[in-house]
Amino acid sequence: MLTVIGAGATRAEDAVKLNLPVAVGPFQPSFESLKTYQCPEWFRDAKFGIWSHWGPQAVPRQGDWYARKLYLGPGHVDRKTGQIVAEPGPVYKYHLEHYGHPSVFGYKDIIPLWKAEKWDPDALMALYQKAGAKYFVSMGVHHDNFALWNSPLHRWNSVNMGPKKDVVGLWQAAARKQGMRFGVSEHLAATYTWFQSAHGADATGPKAGVSYDGNDPKFEDLYHPKITPFDFDWMSSNRKFHQEWFARIRELIDAYHPDLLYSDSKLPFEDAGGPRKIQYSNKEVGTRLLAHYYNSSAAANRGVADVVYNCKEKAEGRWVQDLERGVMDGIQPEPWQTDTSIGDWYYRTGQKYKTSTQVIHMLADIVSKNGNLLINVVQTPEGDLEPDVIAIVEEVGAWMRVNGEAIYATRPWKIYGEDAPGKSAVKAGNFNEDKIKYTDKDLRFTRSKDGKTLYVIALGWPANGTLVVKSLAKGSPHVTGDIGSVGLLGGPDSLVARREADGLHVQLPAQKPCASAYTLALMLK
Repeated sequence: MLTVIGAGATRAEDAVKLNLPVAVGPFQPSFESLKTYQCPEWFRDAKFGIWSHWGPQAVPRQGDWYARKLYLGPGHVDRKTGQIVAEPGPVYKYHLEHYGHPSVFGYKDIIPLWKAEKWDPDALMALYQKAGAKYFVSMGVHHDNFALWNSPLHRWNSVNMGPKKDVVGLWQAAARKQGMRFGVSEHLAATYTWFQSAHGADATGPKAGVSYDGNDPKFEDLYHPKITPFDFDWMSSNRKFHQEWFARIRELIDAYHPDLLYSDSKLPFEDAGGPRKIQYSNKEVGTRLLAHYYNSSAAANRGVADVVYNCKEKAEGRWVQDLERGVMDGIQPEPWQTDTSIGDWYYRTGQKYKTSTQVIHMLADIVSKNGNLLINVVQTPEGDLEPDVIAIVEEVGAWMRVNGEAIYATRPWKIYGEDAPGKSAVKAGNFNEDKIKYTDKDLRFTRSKDGKTLYVIALGWPANGTLVVKSLAKGSPHVTGDIGSVGLLGGPDSLVARREADGLHVQLPAQKPCASAYTLALMLK
């Protein structure tokens, strides 16, 4: 049964009876039951993960969302505004020039071109482990509906097509060899509306009215059936799709038992409808999948769910909230995660990458606020890394080998840090990373689990050689006792330091121990 507010009519697919089996265990498919979940220590200690956001969409070298954008021809509808756009999009133009018209050569024809012939998961994982990553996340399935695992439920997968390899399985084996935790990301929940562009046609021009290949029934299992006009939100309200999503992601969980599962959405299908305000009397789709995931882990770990689920929704103890390309503005009471990329999500010719300094500054800021950083390292379509990407990863690793003590297995201090005078505050949220400007006057604080060591991560080296930490001044409310020894990670264990009314003055050595940021280790009495 369902109630539809403002939609005018119900449809047969809305009344589909779902089959959503859940493993037996301590978690029930309800928000209240899920609040008994406890984030595992391994995730809280890990702090830094690397993601492979990779698949057939890398082949054209045009960046993210290629599978959707190639169908945005003349007269397409803008997804955000709902307005008709007369001019074709740039990716459509590129596709037309390099591959042909999408009525003939569509995304189904890009997939066989993905060969991954230079992909060496063991070598890449060794590089990522050396860079300091404690967990690794593989793409499981993107919005393009192409599964990167050996899926009996879905013929469009990387074992049947493209590289003819179990990408998820090979990544997992490589991560295990390096002693790293392993996760998968699923973007399937949003694919059903996302991929509807494949059902269109040019509104003008020589191919006006000729359907794109998404309308061919032979490929419906890739492009999905055409949906009703009012089903336009990020996640579809169609119950048949809910059933499919549950079965396929449950298959992924049961086949690989990942330590982490990421959804590129809120918890899927718990509030399906958005502006249509569709309310179901039985909404237990996402909660049932999550209860199954937690219970499956608990069965293998003496009753404890030793896994992490990320989604883009406030956690309230039920999972670990994820922010896409964004950070929090203060210390959070619960662990959280930023996901971002060194560059575009998929390979794009001529793209600009984050510098290692930008990555390190983000990491220090995020960790100081009780978060983790999961960063995508952009792979070529062939599966290897460009030399400048390798250099960035290696530079991050060099910094972590000196300063990792201030990152791994730490917890937030009383305040997250000190910002440069006059620096504008940026509100927490998704997609705010471009608004945040870290300066050489910024400091970030972390502490050891036992609370005996305070780490001060300075994002710049003072020109006069003296670092002043205002929060540690005489009479500071943040320090009730005395400060013991003050050392520099990668440098002298004992530095000359004095507490004044304006702050703790620390005389730094002439030699910098590393690039990008520098860490004081202070013993608290």
